[in-house]
Amino acid sequence: MRIRLDIRYDGGPFHGWARQPGLPTVQGALETALSVVFREPIVLTVAGRTDAGVHATGQVAHFDISAERLETVSSLHSRRRSKVEPSPDCVAEGGARWNRPQDRVAEDSWDPFLKRLESVLHLVLSGNTPDIPGLELGERVAYPPEALDAIVVSAAREVPDVFDARFSALSRHYVYRIVDVTSTHNPLTRGSCWWYTSALDLPAMQQAAAVLLGEHDFAAFCKPREGATTIRTLQELEITRESLEDEPRPGNAICPEERNVCGDEESIPTGEIVFRLKADAFCHSMVRSLVGALTEIGRRRRDVAWLKSALESRQRIPEIPLAPAQGLTLVRVDYPETEAELAARQTQTRQTRSL
Repeated sequence: MRIRLDIRYDGGPFHGWARQPGLPTVQGALETALSVVFREPIVLTVAGRTDAGVHATGQVAHFDISAERLETVSSLHSRRRSKVEPSPDCVAEGGARWNRPQDRVAEDSWDPFLKRLESVLHLVLSGNTPDIPGLELGERVAYPPEALDAIVVSAAREVPDVFDARFSALSRHYVYRIVDVTSTHNPLTRGSCWWYTSALDLPAMQQAAAVLLGEHDFAAFCKPREGATTIRTLQELEITRESLEDEPRPGNAICPEERNVCGDEESIPTGEIVFRLKADAFCHSMVRSLVGALTEIGRRRRDVAWLKSALESRQRIPEIPLAPAQGLTLVRVDYPETEAELAARQTQTRQTRSL
């Protein structure tokens, strides 16, 4: 059986998503907790491997488990597997809508699992991982106090075997937030926004953003990885100035997606600048490099011609600054609706791209 998890986390206390020896990571904590819950090693496949300090409100991962193991875990004894008949428009061969709630196990039947996982995850992040006879959990990792309760698995459900959290994805959505007026810096949001020291030219950045849209080789904005392509399709890049909330956000919580766009952009700048990016995929550090390049234009240090030249160079440009990690949040991952579309998308994604 293949299980999908929807995940949220404050990336501040972690060295990124990907498991690393001896370092606190989101993947390491989740895989350890899941392995304890199921009494066997669990390996996660994720939609987006976020960097150290990057947050997520819409991360997606999957893992495989036998039906027998799933049913014998004590915390899942109350899980009911009754289903209603699928709706008539969803029964065609290869066309069943796998994510329709009426065609799958009721979501609340996963509550015992989610509660058990939350409890074990709390133990892992607090340094009290249980010892399970016969289960090798590998090196014990020390998590900082800030990591406690910084990861939440908000939903779980069974998905078809053709679902792949990484290769089946149609698009990823990221949000980056900058507070560029010193008088509006709020210490309670310092872990989720970039505090900028001077006001940025919003219209200049908006004009430059149009150059980046479409399919390009984004090598200038990506950290190179051997054998990996840097060709991507940037489908959306929206930059707006938005008002800050009347009430401060609690702690270092991730900035919410809700927005209230300022109506008069010619007035004295207030609030925060929000970058919303959507692409079929992003290569390593691409979003932060794009934001960094656009802020150079916003500060009037560079112009659109420089940005276009960098894009066309198809090679890493050291002069492009990397925006700080804490301002970035993965907010959503989109997937096809049918099993046939999931399989087709996975095949397409695995192909090597060329321009």
